[in-house]
Formats: sequence, C-alpha cells, structure tokens
Amino acid sequence: MMTGAKILVVDDESSIRFSLEALLTRDGFEVITAESGEAALDQMAAETFDLALVDLRLPGIDGLEVLRTFRSRQPETVVIVLTAHASLETAVEALRHGAHDYLFKPCKTVELRDSIRRGLRERQKILDQRRMLRQLEQHLAGSLANLRATMKDASASDAPETMPPANTQPLGEVILEAHRKAQETPAAESGRFLQQAGFVVDFDRHIISLNDHLLELSPTEFSLLAYLISESPRVVSAQELVKEAQGYESEQWEARETVRYHIYRLRQKIKAATGQADTIDTVRGIGYRIGS
Repeated sequence: MMTGAKILVVDDESSIRFSLEALLTRDGFEVITAESGEAALDQMAAETFDLALVDLRLPGIDGLEVLRTFRSRQPETVVIVLTAHASLETAVEALRHGAHDYLFKPCKTVELRDSIRRGLRERQKILDQRRMLRQLEQHLAGSLANLRATMKDASASDAPETMPPANTQPLGEVILEAHRKAQETPAAESGRFLQQAGFVVDFDRHIISLNDHLLELSPTEFSLLAYLISESPRVVSAQELVKEAQGYESEQWEARETVRYHIYRLRQKIKAATGQADTIDTVRGIGYRIGS
C-alpha cells in the first residue's frame, strides 16, 4: 500500500473516527478526521487529500454533497463511501457521483485495506498517465521549436521558394497525430494498438482516444471499454465483461448490476470528452456493444 498518503476520514460517530484513524496511522498514512460534512468542506479548503473515507449519513451536509464537492474541487482524490444502510440505490447514487468504491459498515479490515490499496493504485496510474502526456508535450514542443528554427534559417538562405512552411499545428493535435501514426509502426503489428469505430486503444500506455479525443479512464473502465472495442460489433454480455475485463466469475444479476454502473460512467466520460452520447449501445436482455 502507498504509505504516506494523506487520508480524510469523515464520520459523525467518534468511535468510528477513532478506530479508523488508529488503523490507518499504523498503516503509515497521514490521517485527518472530520465529524460532519461542514467540517469536511473546511478541511478540503485548507488541504489536498489523496483519499477520503466518507460516511453517507451525516448531519447537515450529507456524504453525497461531500463527494460532489471533492469531484469539483479535488477531482484526483479517491473517495470511498461508507454506509451502514445496505441500499443498492444509495450505492448506485454514490458511484454515479464518482465514488471509487462503497463499503457497508462495519466493514472488515482486510476489505477496507484492499479498497484503499486499489483506489490509490488507480490514482497513481492516472497521475502517471498525465505525467507521461506532459513529458510528451514538452518533447514535442522542443522538437517543433527546433523544426521552426531550422525552417526559418533555411528560408533565409537560398532555399527554393517552394519549401513548405513551418508546422503551425496546435500542440494537442500534434500529440494525437503522433498517437495515430504510432499505429503504422511495428509495435502496432504486435498488438499494442487497436483501432475500431473511431476508437484507438494503446495497451502499452493504457489510454484510449475516440475521434482524436483522449479519454480519462480508471483501470477498470479502460479494461471494460477496451474489451468492448476488441469484440465490436458483437454484443457482449455483462457476465462476459466481468469475466474477461475484470477477471472473475459472477452471477448474472451481480454482473448486470456491476457493469451497468461502469457503463454509465463510461458514457458520461465519453460524452464530456467528445459530445457523443451513443457510443455504447445497450441491447436489452443481452448485453452491450460499441455503437455504429
């Protein structure tokens, strides 16, 4: 587990705050507690957190509002919802608002630690992807600057008047163009890249783009979407998605409920990035497929 991460514990029960703080401190985390939604928002305004454990039933500002505020103010913070009320509707609502996971109180220590470990691992992968993109941007910016300087020097000499102008393509387009051109390399032939229905999947860099728009996906979302793309245009059942993309067997009803939440989040992220709302079709009673 990533020790040293800063965790906010939000719960109105002092005994739960105390036990979670003691447990997580022993695990090497920096822990701050809040007894209400209002106190959580105050802490959020003062500090940045890697992860938050948030009780849904809070006096005043409830846990969902705390979750929504985290998504707007600190979108990279992993939020794990805690609830003593085993309501599927409440869990769905939390996931729709961006929760990484939900645990029913009282939860086992091993379950809590596993959820925290997975959440921090996903967060680190997202941060690593963004850092690689920034490095690529810097590299391309330097290459473009050198190219423009070379072209400028050449145009000032006796070069032919037909010499092409310097590249003025926006940097974002250059990055995506480099991503597209990578498909023509031998790496693409070895299975690194997959292109289908406007999607481009880069399995090495763990990224997917749609019509030249990069999608910011969690590892689970990446696996589900990549599998749907690889099987397009075939309809894939929820059970198959869980087995092939998440690596475990599940009952039909359980797989259906689990996949539904992830598909909802995928559609929201794709729409936000591209404006398209019909990229993943639901085939009632059968499963899902990439839209035509």
